Amino acid sequence: MFINSNLTDKLIIFLGCLIIYLCQADLDINVVPVLIGITFSGFLNYFDTDRPRALLTVGYFALACFMPELAFFLPLIIYDMQLFKYLYVNFFALIPLLCFFMRVSLQLFLVVTILLFLCILLRYRWEKYIKMYFKYHELSDTAREMSMKLEKQNRELIESQDNERTLAALNERNRIAREIHDNVGHLLSSAILQAGALLTINQDEKVRDGLEVLNNTLSQAMNSIRASIHNLYDESIDLNAEIEKIIDQFTFCEVSYDYHINTPPEKKLKYTFIFIVKEALANIMKHSNATHVSITFREHPAFYQLIISDNGKVKGYSIDNGLGLRNIIERVHSFSGNINIITEKGFEIFISIPKEGPQT
Repeated sequence: MFINSNLTDKLIIFLGCLIIYLCQADLDINVVPVLIGITFSGFLNYFDTDRPRALLTVGYFALACFMPELAFFLPLIIYDMQLFKYLYVNFFALIPLLCFFMRVSLQLFLVVTILLFLCILLRYRWEKYIKMYFKYHELSDTAREMSMKLEKQNRELIESQDNERTLAALNERNRIAREIHDNVGHLLSSAILQAGALLTINQDEKVRDGLEVLNNTLSQAMNSIRASIHNLYDESIDLNAEIEKIIDQFTFCEVSYDYHINTPPEKKLKYTFIFIVKEALANIMKHSNATHVSITFREHPAFYQLIISDNGKVKGYSIDNGLGLRNIIERVHSFSGNINIITEKGFEIFISIPKEGPQT
């Protein structure tokens, strides 16, 4: 956009210079000064460094001393100068202007001088426009960056709120499970003991049959409650929190941990991930001289991924060397998962497990 504005300004200045040149009557009119002015203006736009522009400008001023007709196009040359380093070159324009003044009338000299100041004003306006243009885009980029940061913070806040709600729900499940175990479970246990005692004391067959039915019913209820409590507890396990506990207890070396799972795995897979992390850290303590361990959980549309790596040296690696590594591989395969082990730089385990797969 600002390039078009620059070309428009140059076209206006060139037409002004050309009209004044064609309208003058004291000098012989020829096309050479026009071509020279256009050529120098083109080269001034071609070079993007100060030194060549300064040399071209001084050359044009020197040439204008011997060819006064070139003074008509001085406004075009001065407009093209972007000499931030060699500003003093502009003062050399006074020499061809003086030579031009000695050859033409005062009115024509004043017209060219006015056009010269007009081109300086147009140049100033164009440079100011460029500064405003870049300032606008800088502010626009800053606003876009701030908007992206705000969106990121909103997403993190929403995720944090979701995690808090999930944690609250898990805590409530644990509370309910404890209350059922402590209250209802205790009452059922007492009732079973009392029914058993009555069966032992009472010898009446009719009464004993009823007591046996009651005792069996109470036992079934007790088993059902135990199963329900067990399921509530299993579903309430927070995989992220459990892994953090394991890492907190691991003091062998530094551990970096990243958890990026939004949909929690089902309970058997949770226990498998916990087992794998425990087993991997135990192997590092036994067989590695690592100073740093990295544990990463990621969720993809179709599978979960677990990456465990360390920077220790591996000596004589073989699957048959350790029972723990074989157990990890068997656990992964039981979920139809894939496991890759890389020993080029430290020891790395890459595990991918489908979100829905058979378990054995």
